[in-house]
Amino acid sequence: MFNMANLTPAEARKWIREGKWSKPTAGIANGYAQANLAILPKELAFEFLLFCQRNPKPCPILDVTEAGSPIPRLVAPGADLRIDIPSYRLYKKGELVDEVTDIQGLWKEDMVAFLLGCSFSFENALLENGIPIRHIEEECNVPMFKTNIPCVKAGRFEGPMVVSMRPIPAKDVVRAVQVTSRFPAVHGAPIHIGDPEVIGIKDIHHPDFGDRVNIKPGEVPVFWACGVTPQAVAMQVKPEWMITHAPGHMFITDKRDEEFGVI
Repeated sequence: MFNMANLTPAEARKWIREGKWSKPTAGIANGYAQANLAILPKELAFEFLLFCQRNPKPCPILDVTEAGSPIPRLVAPGADLRIDIPSYRLYKKGELVDEVTDIQGLWKEDMVAFLLGCSFSFENALLENGIPIRHIEEECNVPMFKTNIPCVKAGRFEGPMVVSMRPIPAKDVVRAVQVTSRFPAVHGAPIHIGDPEVIGIKDIHHPDFGDRVNIKPGEVPVFWACGVTPQAVAMQVKPEWMITHAPGHMFITDKRDEEFGVI
């Protein structure tokens, strides 16, 4: 069986661009950072930039494009954000109206694209430390949940933080915190460990985004801030339009995970 983990970023993006891969990108091009996408009109770009600056855990900025340009020059200058992501979501006035695999026909000259750090980027480090990643094992999307944790407001942008959850063996929780703390540019350390109700999650088996995964005896649910937060914000703020990645379907950058790590 072909191993998608061994692809280079350019190869992985080519597979995506040609329609050969439409599933979540966890475990693809291992060792390279992945990113969340949020595209807004230029008139809202400064407010969203300020929102990200005030909320670095869920919205760590990796790159921002020039208005009208689909090329992320800092993290993948040979890429095209209109066609290099497996699935996109289109929101109009806060409502999800479509999910597509190509946004070339939607692209406008006033669009500004934000690439935000993704927790998929530290999963390789967890695996190298012998810590299992359940959604990779079960070949599904990571479970994501809206919380009762409010983001810091910036202009018109406000809303709840979204988190991703990974079941971690109790004996490995401290190590998981240590490992992910080294990657603040891709969400860093967990924001919560244990009882999901404390952060407003009523049913751990029914995520708001992504897929349910099994939590085995002796495992603890661990929650990281998530770059799907802008989608929850879009639902609340209701901008005229906003384009994002579909949850779990990330942009694969040319940057190594370790380039975003700290000693």
